[in-house]
Amino acid sequence: MMQTNSFPDAKPHYQILDGLRGVAAIVVVLFHILEAHAGGDHTRQIINHGYLAVDFFFMLSGFVISYAYDDRWNTMTLKQFFLRRIIRLHPMIIAGSIIGALLFYSQDSAVLGWNGISEVRFWKLILVMIIGCTLIPVGKGLDIRGWSEMHPLNGPAWSLFFEYIANVLYALFLRRLKTLVLFILALIAAGFTLRFALSDPQGDFVGGWTIDDPRQLMIGFTRLSFPFLAGMILARTGKLRFINYAFPIASLLLVTLLSLPRIPPVDVPWMNGLYESICVIILFPLIIWLGAGGKVEGARANKLCSFLGDISYPIYITHYPLIYLYTAWVANEKLSLQQSWPAALLAAVTALLLAYCSMRFYDVPVRERLQKMFFSNKV
Repeated sequence: MMQTNSFPDAKPHYQILDGLRGVAAIVVVLFHILEAHAGGDHTRQIINHGYLAVDFFFMLSGFVISYAYDDRWNTMTLKQFFLRRIIRLHPMIIAGSIIGALLFYSQDSAVLGWNGISEVRFWKLILVMIIGCTLIPVGKGLDIRGWSEMHPLNGPAWSLFFEYIANVLYALFLRRLKTLVLFILALIAAGFTLRFALSDPQGDFVGGWTIDDPRQLMIGFTRLSFPFLAGMILARTGKLRFINYAFPIASLLLVTLLSLPRIPPVDVPWMNGLYESICVIILFPLIIWLGAGGKVEGARANKLCSFLGDISYPIYITHYPLIYLYTAWVANEKLSLQQSWPAALLAAVTALLLAYCSMRFYDVPVRERLQKMFFSNKV
């Protein structure tokens, strides 16, 4: 779902997009922490549209992959492309699955329906962990948590499952298409996106994380299709102009869109669906255009964008086991946000530290080692 913060062959680097990726990832962490206090009703969520960060990530992925690889296929094989993507994404997928397994037995909660966690056999936990390391989805037979997640130890890995599908489709088909054809496909995908959002009973883009429900798979592919195609088109056709203060402007706009309350009234769901469609189809491309057309001025701003880009993927793929733990504790103790905010803050800080340590002491060394084994230039 999230891409590397360096491009092959020393291409010009879109540092602001790295920073925006990190901003969105932090919003996701806060969204999931606050979700524990929504009482199972995401329409009451404080950071209400935080789940749209996934759609933003898909669009960034389309942009970055098209920018980084479109002109390299004369010197790169399919095998080399897939190796590059696996090296970039998979070490942290493995880390997320292992962290999820390590914290699993501490997440027991009868209130949430997780009261069977303590009874899950150890061999079954290890089997789910190993399957999670491969990113292969599991079904009901291995749903050891009971939330119907395709990755029950690390829920957000579902979006990486679709990210891999996008990578395969790009390498086999999409890269070969002319921009006009991509544009036509994007228009069709936008139509499906709009139709889904306006007709969905809940009026939102929530879903995509299970393989047990065909509708959920449809939601996942719908959320992937337009953003990824739009990202590719932006990378191929965007006429960039220098924009002052692009990073703070784009960051503020992104955080605002992800944080706005649900569009009322709840009994007219299409209004919220229309808002989310506008975000995905119009405003997210605008944010990426702003980010790609801006420059980072000053050493501090450069360091901030670099740091946010570096921890964006690690914090996204490792934070959710901590969220399971926090959510179970809040539910078991029946705590409000006012009562548990110190623990909520601790969870957010711990997620950030875990992401940084995972990146610094595991992800970067492992990728460098794998890179030296298979390639002579950076991933």
